[in-house]
Amino acid sequence: MRSRLLAVITTVTLALASALIGAPAQAATALAAPDIPLANVKAHLTQLQSIATANGGNRAHGRPGYLASANYVKGRLDAAGFSTTLQSFTYNGATGYNLIADWPGGDPDDILMIGAHLDSVTAGPGINDNGSGSAAILETALEVSRQALQPAKHLRFAWWGAEELGLRGSQHYVTNLSATERAKIKGYLNFDMVGSPNAGYFLYDGDNSDGVGSGPGPAGSAELEKVLQDYFTSIGVPTRGTDFDGRSDYGPFISRGIPAGGTFTGAEGIKSSAQAQLWGGTAGQAFDPCYHRACDTTANISDAALDRNADAVAYAVWTIGTATPPVVVWSDDFETDRGWTPVAGTATSGLWERGDPEATTSSGAKQLGTTVNGVNDLVTGRLAGSSAGAHDVDGGVTSIQSPPITLPAGAPKLSFSWYLAHGSNSSSADYLRVRVVGSSTSTVFQQLGAATNRDGAWAATTVDVSAFAGQSVRVLVEAADASAASLVEAGVDDVKILQ
Repeated sequence: MRSRLLAVITTVTLALASALIGAPAQAATALAAPDIPLANVKAHLTQLQSIATANGGNRAHGRPGYLASANYVKGRLDAAGFSTTLQSFTYNGATGYNLIADWPGGDPDDILMIGAHLDSVTAGPGINDNGSGSAAILETALEVSRQALQPAKHLRFAWWGAEELGLRGSQHYVTNLSATERAKIKGYLNFDMVGSPNAGYFLYDGDNSDGVGSGPGPAGSAELEKVLQDYFTSIGVPTRGTDFDGRSDYGPFISRGIPAGGTFTGAEGIKSSAQAQLWGGTAGQAFDPCYHRACDTTANISDAALDRNADAVAYAVWTIGTATPPVVVWSDDFETDRGWTPVAGTATSGLWERGDPEATTSSGAKQLGTTVNGVNDLVTGRLAGSSAGAHDVDGGVTSIQSPPITLPAGAPKLSFSWYLAHGSNSSSADYLRVRVVGSSTSTVFQQLGAATNRDGAWAATTVDVSAFAGQSVRVLVEAADASAASLVEAGVDDVKILQ
């Protein structure tokens, strides 16, 4: 099923894959992903259909069909060598279950988690919603076992209970993790309804590139989206973004700052004429006409969509999970003073400083009171003051520079998290810039303002600084309010040099 382009895409994708969150992989170090057999995935759907048929027609929370479904999945995973846990919780007076399956090995402090909800609504067997996602990740997990995969990351698969009642299972899981255990989960991939009969091909919009809706996911979500997008590009299937709107089990993860991504083929929404031209199918009809109905059976599946999405699951797991992380040769999370020094500028307020930022709002979040790591970051005027504009950047440019950093030979990269926030009174004259100053000076990152409201949201960026390899350099961070009376706030955190 895969085109020859896939091998090329895989190599390119590795530049993003392993460090979904601040730590890109070295090139060409991940294993090629397998082709997941459609027949195997559909065999799991047949089993889930049989379980529903034998248990009142559904697999809903608190009903016998749900526990039978969980036990079916658990039995397959136990036999394949996974360490499984059936985590119980109570909702609406009924006991629910999450099934958690860990594959042995990989870095226990660097977990890639893959999840799907296993429950149906009471109205039907829930074969597309969400037997499809559950079966796709189950067969991927079984392929991990068949290949005796030895990933760099620790792989953890999850089948959630009571999603249909408000994400109750995944919320229970995430809430009951300690802060230390939550911090080990570096990325979460969610697969919910991946075989809709009138399918679209949607990816959770990690960077909010569609510019509308709920905004981007936590820093690192865009990298997860890119991995999945590269797979669909390799098979010639266009994708579109879908918002993190809280309807599926990524919700509890992104609420705790864990990067998330995944695929979705559409629910009760109506396919437009433009979407039908893009993907085929029937315009004016729901992506899944049997959504939350008794007819959501094994007949309610697009084989093409299910096949493509199952392969996308495997591609993401292999690409991200087996990529070798780079070596961090220098880093600063700003929890201690590493010697960043202000550079004289023209700004009259909102000067860069290291500290614990106070949150401000003006038509949305502007200065963020949260950081990527710890309690401190680099921020433009850390105090909130009496109004959002009390300590924002005013009057020109404010700059701050790192201590001297000796870059290694080869192909070093600069990684950092950032945000730029501004009001609708901004323009392209305002900016956040990052420069590298060595034997020459190069602008390696720039985000310009615009005459629209932009809320603060952490994003992660990695740039190639191999032109300065072997040199002693400084990282220069600049923010500017060069528009009349504009509101500008910026922050930088978690700066790393990677090799």
